[in-house]
Amino acid sequence: MKLSLKSTIVEPENREIKSVVILLHGYGGDGKDISLLSANWKRFLPNTIFICPNGHEECQINPSGYQWFDLSNEDPEYILQESLKAEKILNNYIDEIKNELKINNSQICLSGFSQGSMIAINLGLTSNEIYNCIIGFSGKIINHENLSKRIKSKTNTLLIHGDSDQIVPPINLLNAKDFFLRHKINIETKIIENCDHFIPMEASSYALKFIKNNLNF
Repeated sequence: MKLSLKSTIVEPENREIKSVVILLHGYGGDGKDISLLSANWKRFLPNTIFICPNGHEECQINPSGYQWFDLSNEDPEYILQESLKAEKILNNYIDEIKNELKINNSQICLSGFSQGSMIAINLGLTSNEIYNCIIGFSGKIINHENLSKRIKSKTNTLLIHGDSDQIVPPINLLNAKDFFLRHKINIETKIIENCDHFIPMEASSYALKFIKNNLNF
């Protein structure tokens, strides 16, 4: 598969591809890191391909990893503009996947961790067509005001967060839940006890159940 972003791809157990899970890594990570989620999911999703791109930029604090937007400048307007650039790149990337596999948004689940979760939320709510679902781990809404103005599709969403997260505090999940409810978007949330900024098995299993329900497996 020829794609504009270097990607780790985990092929399905069966040849026929009926759905895609796109996994977006966190700040300083890469596609290989986030692809480990597929190890727990793929045997339950036999017709699903997992596609895990590297961010389009090298990470400022970890040159061996990648980023979706720069965090070295904490100015909210700068972060917003950089995240919008990432959205544009990923929208083009997703179009490549759709054309290559002959699928549509209803067959695509968007998922991400931390910074990848933030981008997945924006992609899933601003597309012209509803995606199958969004699963966000340890993320947040980048800019509530901006996203409110750009909502086009109300994709079913699950947000999962650790109650001890020091990097992206769990208050961000509550704020996001309020945002979704105010905009009448289906939202489920799950707080994982005694969990910091990572994806434990409990979160992975909860997310798998959500994907299966939405893909009708």
